[in-house]
Amino acid sequence: MTGNVVRVGDEVFAFGETHLVGEIDGVAIRLESVLGGTRVVTLPTLLAAEDFTLVGTDAAVPSLPPLGMLDALPPAAVEAARRWEQHVVEVVTGRAPQAPESAPPRPGFDPETTTLAEREQRKADELSAAGQPVSTRTLRRMRTRYRAQGLWGLLDQRLLRTRTPYGRADERLVAAIAAAIAAETETSTGTRDRLRKRVRDALDAEHGPGAMVLPSKATFNRLVAAMTTGKHTFGQATTRRSLANRPERPFTPITALRPGDLVQIDTTPLDVMTVLDDGTSVRPELTYALDVATRSICAIALRPAGTKAVDAALLLARMLVPEQLRPNWPTVLGMRASVLPHEQLAEVDPRLAGAAGRPVIVPETIVCDHGTVFISATFIAACDKLGISFQPTHKGSPWQKGNVETGFGSINTLFSQYAAGYTGPNTTRRGRAVDGAWLLPDLADLVEQWIVAGWQNRPHEGLRHPRLPGRAASPNEMYAALVASAGYLPLPLTGTDYLELLPATWRAINDYGIRINHRTYDADALNPHRRQHSGITSKRGLWEVHHDPYDCNQVWVRNHHDDGRWITAHWTHRDLVTAPFAEFTWQAARAELARRGGNATEQAAIALVLDELLTRVGAGPAPAERKADRISASTRRAVARGMASPPDPRPPLTVVPPLGEPEPEIDDNLAAEDDELGEVIPFGIFDAHAEAERMW
Repeated sequence: MTGNVVRVGDEVFAFGETHLVGEIDGVAIRLESVLGGTRVVTLPTLLAAEDFTLVGTDAAVPSLPPLGMLDALPPAAVEAARRWEQHVVEVVTGRAPQAPESAPPRPGFDPETTTLAEREQRKADELSAAGQPVSTRTLRRMRTRYRAQGLWGLLDQRLLRTRTPYGRADERLVAAIAAAIAAETETSTGTRDRLRKRVRDALDAEHGPGAMVLPSKATFNRLVAAMTTGKHTFGQATTRRSLANRPERPFTPITALRPGDLVQIDTTPLDVMTVLDDGTSVRPELTYALDVATRSICAIALRPAGTKAVDAALLLARMLVPEQLRPNWPTVLGMRASVLPHEQLAEVDPRLAGAAGRPVIVPETIVCDHGTVFISATFIAACDKLGISFQPTHKGSPWQKGNVETGFGSINTLFSQYAAGYTGPNTTRRGRAVDGAWLLPDLADLVEQWIVAGWQNRPHEGLRHPRLPGRAASPNEMYAALVASAGYLPLPLTGTDYLELLPATWRAINDYGIRINHRTYDADALNPHRRQHSGITSKRGLWEVHHDPYDCNQVWVRNHHDDGRWITAHWTHRDLVTAPFAEFTWQAARAELARRGGNATEQAAIALVLDELLTRVGAGPAPAERKADRISASTRRAVARGMASPPDPRPPLTVVPPLGEPEPEIDDNLAAEDDELGEVIPFGIFDAHAEAERMW
């Protein structure tokens, strides 16, 4: 291979302008532009420029043949080319390639005594005598190709012919098939015969009936197979749509440098059947938050079908509240037994001393899809109150939260398939008569235990310790490493912070109290504020009331006259109901009362029906129950869903004293008065029966 040489002082054209080669230092070349300016580039960068030429010469820049492609060719063809190389080299130099330089040329091939034409004729005669007839013209052509391309030029050129992607198919046919394949993206999956008919109809409409004849069915199917590779045109429609939504550009990896830097949230049905209190088997919906930096599951919410916006808002609260070690959990699941820096964290918040072995992560940015659960005023307001950046993905772009999407598959693989009532990812993998085996609260408790014991301590291939890149780290290990390197410390929520996340409404404080959805709430602390203006002019003097839709026994009123402190007001008819109830349970009781011909606005009547529903749904239908008195199926499902709600994660409404300050002393008389008003429920497992006995 020969070519021009780049020397200092030469002119080269590259990067859209002419340069003067000012200096060459190894592979670095300093180029001085004739228009002014200097740049230093490497020789490969200069030669790789598409417009690179040597000014003042038309010689091509020497290039190496694609030697790596030799491995893709048949070994026999490569061996034949190497034999040709020996013959050509001997014709040119007089000695074989493997012969030492000190060896004399073969007789008749000495360049000093013979001409090139004579050596070519002698080599042709020699090969013909050996049983390989070759003309001097063929030998001369092989020598010329070897000089231009090396060994690559001696290969059988038929092997080097590049095929077009779709062979010799008519371009009009290829365009029609491509349009038909694109139209299949949003339609239900069909067969190749349907696609063939649509292509024929499109060609007839565009070029006239019979103007183009389709190839045979086998040829058409081969062409379609080549054009649908990787598109799932005849596979699952969901996969086809997902692949079509991928952007036609390189993917940018998502990087999070510290805990909470990026948290992804999503909801999907769990592949496990569970049992509601009425005996109905359903697939619950799992909503969970995943921290990208540590792959920690920050919090989960397991609900019957129909997750609400308030569920997502309460999920944020669960993320920011330490998960206390429950009485039925083994002590090895505690934070003290984990690799988390529990001593340092407990100094920040004493509640972490008795917490489960799962970190408390305060999200800075939350990424979610456009589901109605997340694109709602309740969830967005919760993020705004916590100072969290809310970033929904683009529509139809699930890969923008790929970590949480992939996590669902991991949860099904690592947990769901081992649980009783496992349904499989779809009906084709489901067994016969799969029923729920666990009550929803029990299943939620098992999932929580598995997250602490399994997920948080299992090495994740996507996590690498900064000082041990060759070893996969667990989420807890990665959290401990990033806490030390990023200087990150969580600030968990207090009880008042939790109340800020609850849905808010604005009501007047009347003589009888506060009225919400035909329920009256009252408390002695409201006496100074009855019929008073709240001071919020934009709300016409109404008072801000926060309520929990999963526990309607009390509401919280913000005291705008006392630095925004909270006043707890209880439902006036709570004595008539012996168990907690949700908002939709209340609505179901009103509907049941209306069906019986009663007044659906009278609280006492609704409370009696509600208590009856809760009792009868929990016990199941009696065989001798009269048809007129039976509970409707929709009402039974609504009540069961309310009773299946998981325990309330709300922390106690107390303020943790700062470190180094003594806790305030409590007056025994005041404590006795507080006991008469009601006991504060500590953070822990919600037991409906114990709660009923305690309160009533």
